[in-house]
Parts: sequence; structure tokens; C-alpha cells
Amino acid sequence: MNAGRSLGTAQGFLAVRNAVLSGQIKSSERVLQEGQRLDQIAGEAYGDGRYWWVIAAASGIGFALQVPPGTLISVPSSVEEAIALVQ
Repeated sequence: MNAGRSLGTAQGFLAVRNAVLSGQIKSSERVLQEGQRLDQIAGEAYGDGRYWWVIAAASGIGFALQVPPGTLISVPSSVEEAIALVQ
């Protein structure tokens, strides 16, 4: 049971963002370079580009695979911890 929350909802995004900001989920920050996309970074970090939304949520940038170069993003260390917040 997902307790009324599901993947891809605003509530789920907010839960991940707040967990990163509070330090509940550890993350690293990086500046997005020209030509990089969140799905590529998720593939590198988690082995699966479909988890791009975890990085988007952690970074507070909404539903966007492509964001402008120079954007500061947060990459959670554990994709499992982020997913657990929205299930």
C-alpha cells in the first residue's frame, strides 16, 4: 500500500527534497555541465537512467530531463532511500 502517495506526485517530490535538505538522505552536489541530462547522471549514479526523477526531486527542479548548464543539482547517495519515501 502506498499510503496515498505514489511515484511522480508533488508529495513524493517534496518528501525527497525535504529529506535531502534535512540531511535524512545524504547527497552530493554538482554543477550540471553543457550537454548533460538527469537521466545520464542517474545512469552513472544508480545504474538506471529511469531514476532521473530522484535527482530532479532532490534538486527541487520538477519534472525535467534537461536543465540548463550551470544548474546546481543534488544527487542522493541512495536511490533506495528516496524511493522508500514515495511508496
